[in-house]
Amino acid sequence: MSSKKYDATIVGLVVLDVLGRPIEKIPEGGNLEYIEELRLTVAGTAGGTVIDCAKLGLSTLGVGAVGDDEKADFVISTLEKFGVDTSGFERLKGIPTSSTILNIRPNGERPALHLRGACDHFLPPPKDKINIFDCNVFHLGGTGLLKKLDGPVSVQLLKDAKENGCITTWDLIGATEQTINIVKPLLPHIDYFMPSIEEACIMSGLNDPIDVGKFYLDNGAKNCVFTMGGEGSFFINKSEQIKTPAFDVKVVDTTGCGDAFDAGMIAAIVKGFDIEKALNFATITSGLVATGLGSDAGIISFDDSLKKMNTLKRK
Repeated sequence: MSSKKYDATIVGLVVLDVLGRPIEKIPEGGNLEYIEELRLTVAGTAGGTVIDCAKLGLSTLGVGAVGDDEKADFVISTLEKFGVDTSGFERLKGIPTSSTILNIRPNGERPALHLRGACDHFLPPPKDKINIFDCNVFHLGGTGLLKKLDGPVSVQLLKDAKENGCITTWDLIGATEQTINIVKPLLPHIDYFMPSIEEACIMSGLNDPIDVGKFYLDNGAKNCVFTMGGEGSFFINKSEQIKTPAFDVKVVDTTGCGDAFDAGMIAAIVKGFDIEKALNFATITSGLVATGLGSDAGIISFDDSLKKMNTLKRK
């Protein structure tokens, strides 16, 4: 890797999550039910990823937006606690911080109530403020919920990252059949295209993972990595295909598993892992997050994750 200021710049969706578990149903009327655990975490396709990257020992620049409310104070202080450089963040006056209430079911499912907030109004900082491309890996996370950033701005962002010698990684959230219209122009500038298989299928209109992968490769992506939940992950490029089985972990909450997978891939790229080892590492970081409540659960450090990758059983 070249000598740049940051191992990774993580741009995009940053959300405050309020999580409670286990929740089988919402009480009727004004009734009260008790739960075992409640947490506040920084999450989102950029927020969760940047914290996990920092926990894995990478020097990280976070780039996003928060509001001017009490939630913003928590988000920024939490990112800084984990060692993330937050100089790429903007506080937007009169706008709430993007937030989600997550009701975690006993089986780990997570129906969500989302306040869109600041991420709808976010644009990258001007170049005279900070060079967000002074990094080895540039990750754009949250396409689909970044109202101002989605579209031509994101195309230019990824194009600039490539022109500045960055390896580009990408993920989204909330895909619909229409999301492909904003994703297609991004593909020629993406080195690692990393949605869930469900999202990839919805956007492509295809079902078989190989066909889905070829669709995105034919439209310009260099490598596709699809997260497949309990089945692990599937990698495909023009020359090879690799299926990586999931690790056998006790699932508590699946919030942030995709974000952790992204962080694991980014860390593996920075460390210079070959693709098979990189996929194994991303799969263990994703699995570890599922063992606790919230998108920052499970991951302790790079060395701990590597050890568990080499010792935990597969499904």
